[in-house]
Amino acid sequence: MTTDAIAPTPAATSAADETCTSRFLASDNTSGICPEAMAYMMQANRDDDLAYGNDRWTQQVTDSFRQLFETECEVFFVFNGTAANSLSLAHLCQSYHSVICHELAHIETDECGGPEFFSNGSKLLNAPGPDGKLTPEGIEQLVTKRSDIHYPRPRVISLTQCTEVGTVYSLEELQAIREVADRHDLQIHMDGARFANACAALGVSPAELTWKAGVDVLCFSGTKNGLAMGEAVIFFDRKLARDFDYRCKQAGQLASKMRFIAAPWMGLLENDVWLNNARHANGMAQYLAERLEALEGIELLFPSEANSVFASFPEHVLTALRERGWTFYTFIGAGGARFVCSWNTTTELLDALLKDIRDVL
Repeated sequence: MTTDAIAPTPAATSAADETCTSRFLASDNTSGICPEAMAYMMQANRDDDLAYGNDRWTQQVTDSFRQLFETECEVFFVFNGTAANSLSLAHLCQSYHSVICHELAHIETDECGGPEFFSNGSKLLNAPGPDGKLTPEGIEQLVTKRSDIHYPRPRVISLTQCTEVGTVYSLEELQAIREVADRHDLQIHMDGARFANACAALGVSPAELTWKAGVDVLCFSGTKNGLAMGEAVIFFDRKLARDFDYRCKQAGQLASKMRFIAAPWMGLLENDVWLNNARHANGMAQYLAERLEALEGIELLFPSEANSVFASFPEHVLTALRERGWTFYTFIGAGGARFVCSWNTTTELLDALLKDIRDVL
């Protein structure tokens, strides 16, 4: 898939520029930095501080994560999600191991072989599942498929929360997967690119959705929740984290001015801004989904449980929307078009999209 799938035409870009109206709904990566995170970035910039994570901001944020998750976890910061997932999976696996993931998982489809590269070859084993979710039965089938030395030994189950199609694993689903993991001595990695949105959708605490449900390692995204960059890799079993800081350094993920990744996290963690941002994004997606569902000729492809909406449109509608400057992806998930809401999405923006869709229909 080329970038033409989301790029507006020059004419459409000019029209959008003239009205000063953002028409970006392809991803929550297109949103800016939320004010609370920016305020802490500016605070961290007032004075010099120690480098490589020895600054006061990094320590303060690490302690805040431990309070948030109600446990003495180990916390590391990397620049982006690909690094977070790839390095944490590599840390859990030897090269002869394998990782079980959904066939639509981001680590399988969108990380350019990063997990395999950093693990020196750990194989990804894919399983299908409804609504983008792994099932205990699907995992069991892969684990028991073969047990001979010629087959890469399953070591980790990787779950995406929220999934790549905008659905959410319930606590019961996570606990059922943990039971399979325990039977086969597997660890659980959670790709939390939209972990905040899952907490908001389920109304549960970060602790309940991770280590209390059996998750060993979480990659908690800040980028999609209002930061400029920065993901937190959180090990709930501190023994598993041994030497992970060396792995980050070797992979070029140790920021020399770490405080500029860490400090903005304080803006999210303080006063539950991370959760409020996610609730807003989820609410906007629900607003859009309800109105799309009422339009003849448009069908929602998956339940809109978090901040993404997947829907099928007549092709001429998608073409017309691109010509009018709207951005969206058509190659993520199982077809259709994806619209993603963020911390700063407004009803005015969504109403403008809906008006254009109605006009074209």
